[in-house]
Amino acid sequence: METPTVRWRRLLPRTPGRWAAAVAALAVLVGGGTWTAVADDGPPAVQREDRMLRPGGVEIDTSYFTAGGSGKRPAVLIGHGFGGSKNDVRAQAEKLAADGYAVLTWSARGFGKSGGAISLNDPDGEVKDVSGLIDWLAKRPEVELDKKGDPRVGLTGASYGGAVSLLAAGHDQRVDAIAPVITYWNLADALFPEGVFKKLWAGIFITTGGGCEKFEKKLCEMYERVAVSGKPDAAATKLLTERSPSAVADRIKVPSLLLQGQSDSLFPLGQADAMQKAISANGAPVSVDWISGGHDGGDNETARVEGRVGSWFDRYLKEETGTDTGPAFRVTRTGGIDSTDGAALKRGASSDTYPGLRSGGREIPLRAAGGAPGGGIGTTDRPDETGTGTGTDAGTDAGTGGTGSTGTGSTGTPADANSKAVSTETFRNPAGSAPPAISAVPGIGGGLSQLSSLGVGLSLDFPGQFGRFESAPLATSVHVTGTPTARVTVKATEGRDAVLFGKVYDVSPDGRQQVLPSQLVAPYRITPDQQGKPIELALPAVDHEFDAGHRMRLVFSATDLGYASPAEPATYTVTADGPLTVPTAPAVTTAAAALPWWTWGLPAAALVIAAALLLTARRRTATPAPDPELTDVPLQITGLSKKYAKSVDRYAVRELSFRVEKGQVLGLLGPNGAGKTTTLRMLMGLIAPDEGEIRVFGQAIRPGAPVLSRVGAFVEGAGFLPHLSGRANLDLYWQATGRPAEDAHIEEALEIAGLGDALARAVRTYSQGMRQRLAIAQAMLGMPDLLILDEPTNGLDPPQIREMRDVMIRYAAGGRTVIVSSHLLSEVEQSCTHLVVMDRGRLVQAGPVAEITGSGDMILVTTAEEVSEPLAEKVAALPGIGSAVRTDDGRGLLVRLDGATTSRLVADLVRLDVPVTGVGPHRRLEDAFLTLISGGAA
Repeated sequence: METPTVRWRRLLPRTPGRWAAAVAALAVLVGGGTWTAVADDGPPAVQREDRMLRPGGVEIDTSYFTAGGSGKRPAVLIGHGFGGSKNDVRAQAEKLAADGYAVLTWSARGFGKSGGAISLNDPDGEVKDVSGLIDWLAKRPEVELDKKGDPRVGLTGASYGGAVSLLAAGHDQRVDAIAPVITYWNLADALFPEGVFKKLWAGIFITTGGGCEKFEKKLCEMYERVAVSGKPDAAATKLLTERSPSAVADRIKVPSLLLQGQSDSLFPLGQADAMQKAISANGAPVSVDWISGGHDGGDNETARVEGRVGSWFDRYLKEETGTDTGPAFRVTRTGGIDSTDGAALKRGASSDTYPGLRSGGREIPLRAAGGAPGGGIGTTDRPDETGTGTGTDAGTDAGTGGTGSTGTGSTGTPADANSKAVSTETFRNPAGSAPPAISAVPGIGGGLSQLSSLGVGLSLDFPGQFGRFESAPLATSVHVTGTPTARVTVKATEGRDAVLFGKVYDVSPDGRQQVLPSQLVAPYRITPDQQGKPIELALPAVDHEFDAGHRMRLVFSATDLGYASPAEPATYTVTADGPLTVPTAPAVTTAAAALPWWTWGLPAAALVIAAALLLTARRRTATPAPDPELTDVPLQITGLSKKYAKSVDRYAVRELSFRVEKGQVLGLLGPNGAGKTTTLRMLMGLIAPDEGEIRVFGQAIRPGAPVLSRVGAFVEGAGFLPHLSGRANLDLYWQATGRPAEDAHIEEALEIAGLGDALARAVRTYSQGMRQRLAIAQAMLGMPDLLILDEPTNGLDPPQIREMRDVMIRYAAGGRTVIVSSHLLSEVEQSCTHLVVMDRGRLVQAGPVAEITGSGDMILVTTAEEVSEPLAEKVAALPGIGSAVRTDDGRGLLVRLDGATTSRLVADLVRLDVPVTGVGPHRRLEDAFLTLISGGAA
């Protein structure tokens, strides 16, 4: 089967923990823990019990989820990722609880509200805590037991939580099934692959954990020692290995679903391969699933992954033998472009057996290509006969590549497909190993790896710092699934270690584009005793199709941004002793593509449009007369109510009233389920209210109301044809409206959106931020007087979010009005002039941003000169003062009142000779928002 059968599950509102008290129907203390009922559209309701436990001698913050019924049920423990807390997995816990499990989540040592120091899943630390939590579950009356003290229990979690799932299965025989996601098998191999220090990811580990002081002392000392030397030592490798699942490989004997990310330079696919080999050797059922995303970002396929995990537990915890747990191996592949939004279409490929990383090896002859200059996005890189080349599109000039090549099939000479070329490349490791080549970049790499699946990528190899070997154009396409290997001989000058980074590029037929699949690179440390003789090197494991006519380019670089390279300069010589062997996994078959949406969507759409036109024609006869007093008012909502479908007393929106004036940027805020989207849909005439009315410039809103031509909207994404340019897409959209071309004001809209030269490029090459701005430009065509944006910053990085903020401000500056619904409170605070806050369908507060945030117990004191730290400490020690902290520029204090009044504070500041220039309230929008929706409890 292409995907597992996923049982129907009631989806609960994903309400953050700080909102729970406001949403709950009841909150009482139960045995030292807090019990909360989570609202749902129907039974069973999910109850949550929060409590502090001491399973391993350290206080651990836990949440326990159950849903209706008195029968026994299996239990599931869900761990969180590194740097997170139990709150990150709440939604998954609620869904599993609604599906009949007793679910326990917890914040690991050193994270959230839990105590203790981070010890990286130490068997005597975090793993011991898990065993203690299993002890606690065994005492719960609703949990099913295999025997006394032994609950029926499974574990799942991503990354850090996935590793502790594996470790718990090895250390505690009571664990019955596991489903680790994007995690590690051997942490030493992950952070010190082949003896090379993965410095960027290691540094992110430390900072994400809160700094070195948050870790167990010997872990901090180990990190600092390796970071300074740039090379892992035996003690560091031993320490991390002892705390890895691989240390208990022979004791993990439970059904295991292993989900690993393809976009993952931290824990690559090889980690899951090692898991599969070890666990299956113990006789346990194992399935492997390569998902699209990973630690570098991309699509983590959350819904599909959680569905498959649920099915896995249904089979092995509930013992529902008819449940389809999916194939033994599945990989998500890109299967073209969605014609509606240009996104990559994903299809599953699967096999009944796990192929491993080297199944179906195919030999690809190579020739040396004369270390050519590096490249970038869409790199132009065509070597000439002397080993020089040009590199454009990346903003760098061409340069001479390596020092040359020797042997058969050398630079500029087509390689015979049947020859066994032996070629040599010589290049340098620069002093200080800088500048480094670039492959994956933690934090932004996911976007890059997703682009690589679309034929676009970013990579950078510097002239003279790498050697490359290239295949002839491929006669047929080759789908690589697994780890390519190459046999090479390496030499370094002066008896030093050679540290190299191997990667395989997909090069277009004209040589103008090279794509690095999933932006992955493999490091190697080749010691002097290994040099001078042939060795086999494994390249990164990927799932990637090389099209016919493309070439494979094997590159060995002396540096890489993510890793530590030797600081001493050295010369490396690499000889390719044979072909590149690529695994094709012939047993893995790709699922058939689904029928294009338009084969069924267009007829259905025609029926819907016909019905809508008929309904509109009838309703127009009853449209209320315009209100002349509201002619210049962009929006007035009065007594608006909308009930849930098939409900007589449950409201999505209830008695909502507010008004928006010209020139305002209004933020529509509220937690999930507040009624924001329902309100916007009524505003655009997509659905009709049950009560009340909406007037835009005095005209009552009905489906098809003429005044809607003055409204532009961006809701739930825009549909673009990916093969057309951005400009062509906008022209086509405007033509479809039937309005005159001169009314489009396309140049004005584009100037505000700020897309620049990108308009001439195909939309499929756009980044998410560019696509969002094109969608905003489309909404602005005709320069509507009222612009509605629903979550316009979704999927954007911080610079792109800032650009979107500027777009909204520029648009409103001309006297037009913008309404924006967003969850990013900091952005709303900076871009909006007014706010409407909703909760559970009702209006909580409306007014200017400054008015809503201008109350609270935090006071900002500005001063004429810089405030010293001792003076700040004196202020903090005053009676009735909770804290006093210097502002970033030092010329002020943020003072939290704890009983004192503002006038008393000013008097005390004058007495202490503080040069006060201003005193006023200081409260973030987040604080005000949480206070409003919790009725002042926050």
